[in-house]
Amino acid sequence: MKHYLAYFVSQEETKRTHMKPEEFYKALQKQNIELTPQQQEQFATYFNLLVDWNQKVNLTAITDEEDVYLKHFYDSLIPAFYLSELREQPIALCDVGAGAGFPSLPLKILFPSLKITIVDSLNKRIKFLEELVKKLGLNDVTLEHARAEDFGARKSQARESFDIVTARAVANLPVLSELCLPLTKVGGKFVALKAQKASEEIKRAQYAFQMLGGRLQEDIATKLPEVDEQRHIVVITKEKATPKKYPRKAGTPGKEPLVK
Repeated sequence: MKHYLAYFVSQEETKRTHMKPEEFYKALQKQNIELTPQQQEQFATYFNLLVDWNQKVNLTAITDEEDVYLKHFYDSLIPAFYLSELREQPIALCDVGAGAGFPSLPLKILFPSLKITIVDSLNKRIKFLEELVKKLGLNDVTLEHARAEDFGARKSQARESFDIVTARAVANLPVLSELCLPLTKVGGKFVALKAQKASEEIKRAQYAFQMLGGRLQEDIATKLPEVDEQRHIVVITKEKATPKKYPRKAGTPGKEPLVK
């Protein structure tokens, strides 16, 4: 499964952007989020460790400081601009295929009461995240080296246990739904961070939503500042329990997605 490295591939998206750390702080102020000096330092540490590890582990194609602050840090925080529970409640959040920790760890830096679980299938990324969490001094972060299909399987304790499940540029929505909705508790939300083709994916995923107990709540369309790139926060409400046969065995959702 291709990871989020493919999230930013167009020529337009490779243009130099303009979000220095100070501009990042100001952009968050416009969302009524004021970073403390400690949080500013945490983001700086995050950037430096990401660039350092990226020389030995392929974590991201984006390494310029202004790009990282805009297209990784700011982008990861967009759900919190619209979902008040991320800002106000100590909810349990599972991040599927988080790679270098996006979107969950930028959210955790801003809102320390969040209880974060990250699931990733590549042990090298988990090792990076272990060092990152330690250096950032974050509590209530659990790192799971596992396939999402196995982590959310019928006998897993993690199944249907999370208030919010996030995924950013991991796979298309029909596939993502089978990875994420089994982990989402009834009454919780699956939140997918998508780029400009979200509408097409949502249409294809309607059958998957229905089969897995979810319903499209809203597709929040917005844009990244400075570069004017489209972003979509796709919110799926979990209305009923996912049938026990889902998720299917590892690899099957990607090969045979739930589409009509």
